[in-house]
Amino acid sequence: MQILDGKLLSQQIIEEISVEVKEMVEAGQRAPHLAAVLVGDDPASQVYVRNKVRSCEKVGFESTLIRKGSDTTEEELLEIVEQLNEDPAIDGFIVQLPLPKHIDEEKVTLAIDPKKDVDGFHPVNFGRMAQGLPAYLSATPFGILQMLDRYNIEVSGKDCVVLGRSNIVGTPISILLSRKASPGNATVTLCHSRTKDLKSHCLRADILVVALGIPEFVKGDMVKEGVVIIDVGINRVEDATAKRGYRLKGDVQYEEVAAKASFITPVPGGVGPMTVTSLIKNTLRAAKGEVYK
Repeated sequence: MQILDGKLLSQQIIEEISVEVKEMVEAGQRAPHLAAVLVGDDPASQVYVRNKVRSCEKVGFESTLIRKGSDTTEEELLEIVEQLNEDPAIDGFIVQLPLPKHIDEEKVTLAIDPKKDVDGFHPVNFGRMAQGLPAYLSATPFGILQMLDRYNIEVSGKDCVVLGRSNIVGTPISILLSRKASPGNATVTLCHSRTKDLKSHCLRADILVVALGIPEFVKGDMVKEGVVIIDVGINRVEDATAKRGYRLKGDVQYEEVAAKASFITPVPGGVGPMTVTSLIKNTLRAAKGEVYK
């Protein structure tokens, strides 16, 4: 069994990007610029945004953090989005989710210029991705693809099962793994809460991507020998013996499943770091005009 070390891999990619950015600046070009909008005081969101800003610093990007209180109105947030859309110094930006309940997340997402949508959430980028056109890929699926590629895991012709059908992870990764590309060309089954006999689907999988948000849902008796496990889940589970009062658990029961797996992502330190790195990579692509000419 080999661990898919997302932390180590993300550091390698960050180093590669930093070299490229240095060369851009030395050639007289402007450093890429990523902006992040954080509304409210959600602890997890604060950590995510902090990690994104730090990654920008590591690669030599310019970064702007716009913090707003939880009482920010939807109209005020849409005005900020419009200003960022029109700012030529900003290559890409994100509005960190979740947003306060009084703000319509879909309306905010639709207001973002697809050319600056480095999170890859806008329907235009989703549609371009689905048709195999150049697009900003949603950061977590993009990170999974890079992980499979860098670890030389064969995807073509494999049976891949995805658990979870969210628009951010499950649905896009199911499309990406099935498309005519590398990594890709897998036969993909997308499972969800209405899937019958879920265990039989999991047992058939050569590659199992789990993105349910249910701690330790997949047990050892649900996978076959040699399976590749991509665990997207990151769940806080109360644990009085832990220093912080909780432990982070994935969507698979790690000890049981790892005993059978050929490759497996740990939690934490697997898919998570690759998600942040993918956002940085999308911003570099935006600065270089690789997606929208």
